[in-house]
Amino acid sequence: MFKAYVFINVDSGADSEVLQALGKLSNVKEAYEVYGVYDLLAKIESETMEQLRDIVGARIRRLKKVKATVTLTEIQAKP
Repeated sequence: MFKAYVFINVDSGADSEVLQALGKLSNVKEAYEVYGVYDLLAKIESETMEQLRDIVGARIRRLKKVKATVTLTEIQAKP
């Protein structure tokens, strides 16, 4: 199982709209509005790294009103 955290910047005022769209993506396990440099944070899970790339590149980045993303891939969980 591959896990990643995606920090998302959206158009001004589009936070709720994009958050709702993220909730419809099956691989998005959690999503939050956040304060700071980024507008939203999404936790995603996939079976393969290729699927992870597809979720971020072909689905999240192509949502209307998404301006930019930064993806952090989990490499090891705390035991």
